[in-house]
Amino acid sequence: MYRFSRSIYRDLAPRVIEDVKDETGCSNRQKLLEACEGAIRRISTDRRYFARPSRSLFNEVRMHFPMSDQLYVWNVIDTNLSLALELIEVSPEMLVIDGGPQECRAHTRKGRPCQREPLPDRDYCPSHKHLEESVDDLAIVEETFVAA
Repeated sequence: MYRFSRSIYRDLAPRVIEDVKDETGCSNRQKLLEACEGAIRRISTDRRYFARPSRSLFNEVRMHFPMSDQLYVWNVIDTNLSLALELIEVSPEMLVIDGGPQECRAHTRKGRPCQREPLPDRDYCPSHKHLEESVDDLAIVEETFVAA
């Protein structure tokens, strides 16, 4: 996944407007790199709950580019993130993209992330499996709203 964020950065870095107040002249490029890596990290770890990654990243970095380059910036971001999403969709569900162990999505009572491994094809471990909404549960809730 690292290659997608670096590809976005390599394509867009030459077009960044540098901050006049910055002595080194590369603070906006650093912000672009951090935004790209953050978006890719979120795509790889939070697949379901990141609805519009291209739009989010574009809104985060667009102020660092002149108006004449906005369409180019959008196309680069959208193309690369679409390719990243395609890679995620064809990869197995249990594969962890960043190389770390897969963790349960729940948190303990003290607010720390649960460190147990989730059940196969699930987001939660055996202790927290009651937190996962099944497709059947959602269908029952939907039927009750339609009937009312």
